[in-house]
Amino acid sequence: MSIFARVLTFLIFAAITILSDAEWYSVSEDIMGTKVSVELWHDDKTTAEKSMAAVMNEMHAVDQGMSPYIPSSELYKLNSYAAEKPVVVSSELFSLIEKSLYFSNVSGGAFDISFSSVGRFYDYRDAVSPVDAEIKKNLSAINYKLIEIDKAKRSVRFNHPQMKIDLGGIAKGYAVDRAIDELQSRGITSAIVSAGGDSRILGERRGNPWLIGIRHPRKDDENAVRIPLVDSAISTSGDYERFYMDGEIRVHHILNPQTGKSALSLQSASILTPLAVDSDALSTTVFVLGVDEGLQLVNSLNKVEAILIDRGGMLHYSEGLLRATK
Repeated sequence: MSIFARVLTFLIFAAITILSDAEWYSVSEDIMGTKVSVELWHDDKTTAEKSMAAVMNEMHAVDQGMSPYIPSSELYKLNSYAAEKPVVVSSELFSLIEKSLYFSNVSGGAFDISFSSVGRFYDYRDAVSPVDAEIKKNLSAINYKLIEIDKAKRSVRFNHPQMKIDLGGIAKGYAVDRAIDELQSRGITSAIVSAGGDSRILGERRGNPWLIGIRHPRKDDENAVRIPLVDSAISTSGDYERFYMDGEIRVHHILNPQTGKSALSLQSASILTPLAVDSDALSTTVFVLGVDEGLQLVNSLNKVEAILIDRGGMLHYSEGLLRATK
């Protein structure tokens, strides 16, 4: 055997050995009011464990800064003072508010982080809704146009005394993106990070696409559809996540900003985009808009696809996905 052949044989054997030693690693925690999980492939256990720990650190950091419920969070403090005066915020929070306002603009207000002005009076665990008079009293505070931002000063002001904001429709996706960036910086090439209904996939699953299931909104532990994905984010907003039944009416956490009540056009909206921050915001947006307006918006955007389930349980697909199935 020639020297070249010996070297080639050694390299092949070494590659097979490394591959056989590599494993899938996973961990999950309850963060940001939901289950956060990471699954990744690596040939070194220590590196894998440190990488997964770094993912959870990123998630905790976003939660600590952007939770509307933690008194020490930056968002909590913003909600406490922004109706009185402009509040200077971190570049991170400012950028996320700015992106939120972009989605408000392109959707005609279907996405509106000031929904919390009414949303904070709901308690889905104890089946409590605000009475109509309370909704009417606070509904005018749901208006993204009254959120005043100053780029030069990096300040935010609420031009309504009762306004409160909540980044629950975009912050989890943002945190997922931060986690994926952290994994990439550590050399991870195959992984999935999820936070509730928001996931982002890094690379392939050992040479094959990741097969992602979209939950059936009326059948627990069943999928309505499964879709193969590589290097993509997917977010699903559904009326089954936080809800209670008031007679035959499903009262859930995705509010229509125009009414201050649960949006009722869909059972679920799943959005595919390159980044989770975008899929997160758009899944909420499209859920509020419904099938026709939602698909019209999705089809007008670049690198965005949608799978919607309407109130009758029928599936609807965006134009790009329909072309792909033909």
